Amino acid sequence: MIAVIDYGVGNLFSVEKALLQFADDVVVTGDEKLILAADKLVLPGVGDFGECMSNLEATGLIPAIRQKIADGTPLLGICIGEQILFEGSEESPGAKGLGLFKGMVRRINAPGLKVPHMGWNSVNFSEPKHPLFKDLGEHPYFYFVHSYHCVPEDSSVITAVTEYGEQLTAAVAKDNVMATQFHPEKSGDVGLQVLKNFIEM
Repeated sequence: MIAVIDYGVGNLFSVEKALLQFADDVVVTGDEKLILAADKLVLPGVGDFGECMSNLEATGLIPAIRQKIADGTPLLGICIGEQILFEGSEESPGAKGLGLFKGMVRRINAPGLKVPHMGWNSVNFSEPKHPLFKDLGEHPYFYFVHSYHCVPEDSSVITAVTEYGEQLTAAVAKDNVMATQFHPEKSGDVGLQVLKNFIEM
């Protein structure tokens, strides 16, 4: 069973619809028991870093999520769901993230370019290519909507980057936790391949 964590933010049902193309048992839930029973977790997120963390804390689900990660359950973060895996963000000074990745979320520095970075952009994969990106060609295009990006202390966790005024982190992974800044559920066939890979991992 794949649990899409519902904490009141994000386009949950578009993620659910995309996952259902490859899995029969997908549930959008804020129920701790279902999350603890899940085989895989998906953590979406749209909006403000501080608001997302405040909502997530209010659900009381953070201990269950941490327990599942410690048990080795695969987790996929999407967009702000990636950012809140870090320690904090310039968007919301004082708001603490989950700290699963060391580092901060920084505002995009793209002089002469419009921020937020919105639309389709190509990505470059780190070598060796992470299993999340299996069967994808070189430099595929994904759909982005963000004004901030993750800057890990340890660059070895970066699995994909994109260029927009500067090099931006497009995806990260460490052990059973992985995340994308882009929206796979909005990225056509290449995004669906990412979700299929996650399900099959």
